[in-house]
Order: sequence, then C-alpha cells, then structure tokens
Amino acid sequence: MAEPETGWLRLDKFLVFARFCKTRSVAEELVENGAVRINRQPTDKPHAKLRPGDVLTLALPQGVKVVEILLLPARRGSATVAQELYREIG
Repeated sequence: MAEPETGWLRLDKFLVFARFCKTRSVAEELVENGAVRINRQPTDKPHAKLRPGDVLTLALPQGVKVVEILLLPARRGSATVAQELYREIG
C-alpha cells in the first residue's frame, strides 16, 4: 500500500479507506457530530490531517474503537488491506 506523497491524509478519507464508514459524507457526519478524537483531542473537522502514529478514538454505532494509524492508503482497498492500515489498541 503506497503512502501519499504529502505524508498526511484527510480524516474523512482515512475513515472511508479503512472501512470505518461507507462514504465520505457519512464520515463527515460522524466527525461533525463529535464522535472522533485524534490523539485524545476532540475534532469536528473532517479535513483534519492524519499521520502514521496518530491515535483515533471512534464512537461508532457498534461501540467505541481506539486505533493507532500504521499506514496511509492511496485509495480504498479490500477489507483485508484496510485492516493493515491500523492497529486496535482498545
């Protein structure tokens, strides 16, 4: 999986590429509703920049997930590839 040349990726895109959300509009709504924290800091900005090593806390309908970002994808891949993008912490 190739990393973007910028070294960062938008939060809403990462949520879609890692298959936490089906579309960017769903990801934007999740972020704007305050259901996402980056490194323990609340964010309401879908355009927030993510880098490898950042920790996301996600309040998803199926429960709270805490994940560390390992890789930044260039596009959405299969579910198997998506699971390689992050590591569940809690």
